[in-house]
Amino acid sequence: MNKKLAIITGGGQGIGRAIADIFALNGFDLCLISRNIQTLQIAKKELESTYKNQTLIFAADLSKKNEVNTALEFINNLNKNIDVLVNNTGTYMPGQVHNEAEGNLEKMIETNLYSAYNLTKGIVPSMIAQKSGHIFTICSVASIMPYINGGSYCISKFALLGFTKVLREEMKEFGIKVTAILPGATKTASWDGANIEDSRLMQPQDVAEGIMSAYKMSKNSVVEELLIRPQLGDL
Repeated sequence: MNKKLAIITGGGQGIGRAIADIFALNGFDLCLISRNIQTLQIAKKELESTYKNQTLIFAADLSKKNEVNTALEFINNLNKNIDVLVNNTGTYMPGQVHNEAEGNLEKMIETNLYSAYNLTKGIVPSMIAQKSGHIFTICSVASIMPYINGGSYCISKFALLGFTKVLREEMKEFGIKVTAILPGATKTASWDGANIEDSRLMQPQDVAEGIMSAYKMSKNSVVEELLIRPQLGDL
């Protein structure tokens, strides 16, 4: 029997890896896409060993449109229905609009926004044809709350939430669900070296469980936005 397929970008580590684990646990085959082939290979080995699923991997820098197109060619050649797409590619570079490094805005937009836009645009036609699917986009608390030293990161995440809202309206008639996930501070590599107690950070598994809960709702309902914050508040 063919298993459902979830495509997860940035799926080799952090939040993406936690999402991969929970979908595999729930009977999905996976296609993980990331720039880092080493983390992808480790994830594939561990996921297939633990869950006895099929985990396909593809290394690509989705901030570059030509590499998105190559990834889409790989996905299309699978000849499988795509049940879930998780747009999780992202990066963070600190700075303020008036003094951040030259090129910050371009890098943030290309990685955090264009990656999701271009990959989704290439996958949506197949979901429309099958009249089903669920697209999750990992936004951020920074999508709704600007903060000092967020600079271009906040700008890109505001835009990413806007993209998700527009997509939600467009996909309604086709039976495709669209959900924006807005996590607060989560224990990932981004916080390595920071002098912060683990108790102040959410766990990647918490974000993954929120996504799975949204996925499991009936076809008559959709979680449009899921805002998750540390219990003690934002950092």
